Amino acid sequence: MVAIAMRDSETQFGRTTQQQEAPVALVRRARLRRPRLAWTDAYGNHEVAVEDRWVIGSAPNADVCVADRAVSRLHGELDPTPEGLWFRDLGSKNGSFVDGIRVTGALVPDGGTVRVGSTAIAVRYGEELAEERIWGASQLGELVGGTEVMRKLFATIAQLAQTDLSVLIVGETGTGKELVARALHDASARSGFPLGVIDCASMPEHLLESELFGHRRGAFTGADSTHEGIVERSDGGTLFLDEIGELPLGVQPKLLRLLETKTFRRLGETKFRRANVRFVAATHRDLRKLVNAGAFREDLYFRLAVATLPIPALREREDDIPLLVDRFAPELPASLSRAALVQHARSRGWPGNVRELRSFVQRAVALGTAEPDEADPEAARLLPVRPSAPSGAPSLDLEKPFKDVRDGWVEHLEREYLAALMNAHKRNVSAVARAAGLDRTYVHRLIKKHGL
Repeated sequence: MVAIAMRDSETQFGRTTQQQEAPVALVRRARLRRPRLAWTDAYGNHEVAVEDRWVIGSAPNADVCVADRAVSRLHGELDPTPEGLWFRDLGSKNGSFVDGIRVTGALVPDGGTVRVGSTAIAVRYGEELAEERIWGASQLGELVGGTEVMRKLFATIAQLAQTDLSVLIVGETGTGKELVARALHDASARSGFPLGVIDCASMPEHLLESELFGHRRGAFTGADSTHEGIVERSDGGTLFLDEIGELPLGVQPKLLRLLETKTFRRLGETKFRRANVRFVAATHRDLRKLVNAGAFREDLYFRLAVATLPIPALREREDDIPLLVDRFAPELPASLSRAALVQHARSRGWPGNVRELRSFVQRAVALGTAEPDEADPEAARLLPVRPSAPSGAPSLDLEKPFKDVRDGWVEHLEREYLAALMNAHKRNVSAVARAAGLDRTYVHRLIKKHGL
């Protein structure tokens, strides 16, 4: 898919008829619980406070660079959250360990140790007063959200829009990554110029290269005329590369040249042309894992991810559902009450995120009811949760160390307890979190961990 759009173009979530609110970014002081890392490697002793979602690895451009040959280039992710520092392995060659246990993801306790390669990293927590930016409204362009996570995202978008930095937008399918790209463009000094959109997953390599850079007549079979690529057509504006994780390896060096030198060549030409565009890319895949697997160039990743914008899934912003329902259905048929529509929307899981919610609302408005139809596959989302792993209790193996036996029982308890609560509260994560006395973000992590 290729598109050239000006700022009033339509999007997959529809056009807003409201005037964009005047940009208001509030700066507030908050007491934050910062994790601090301390380690020793080939270059000596190091200490750093983790301030954002960072990458740790042996690559020089990694946010936390560890000089250890046993550490992968992009080894893991450090994510400071309200409940503590989450560490996630990014498909590293030698694995990652938290307090001696190999993990793919884990919450690191105060005083805990993360081992990557042969390097042990001590983690300590300390509180500090810091400034954070939050948007003063529940809308930015065509994006809607009143939750704190969305208002912080809006403030970051507005801040990045004032720069020309390359931005990588990451998020699940249906979270609105293209809307974020449009908001970045519309709030920038480039808003009077085109926003070029190209879907890197929608066409074969030779056509994708032609659509990006253009071609001269006769450059390949079927090239009956000279074609101007989307890079040229977006001159002065923004180039949005959707699903960048699907970009073929053969095209990646040419895109890297464009990012580094702002020059490119049409297919079949020897002349280099200049391009004045700002780059925004998006993906639902983890490019860092693709880098470790050899499917994505490391240098291209760092060129695209100068700034990274993680977009929350709908389950992480459930309190925005009423606002989104109002956006998708400003008027309802007499047979459908808004309260009933919102209640049903809150009771469902949304793996397709905002896009799926929009389809549900449109269907409910068309049929005049939010009740699931037995013949409708969407009704399956209201069925009780079933654990993805066998629910039998772990065996009492006396040959295993006590720690391994204990961890097995804890895993079993987490899975069974959470599955029962999900059934009791009809998959409403907020209600589950309240009943369990846990932070909702932590509940989401447990759900993902146990495949629920």
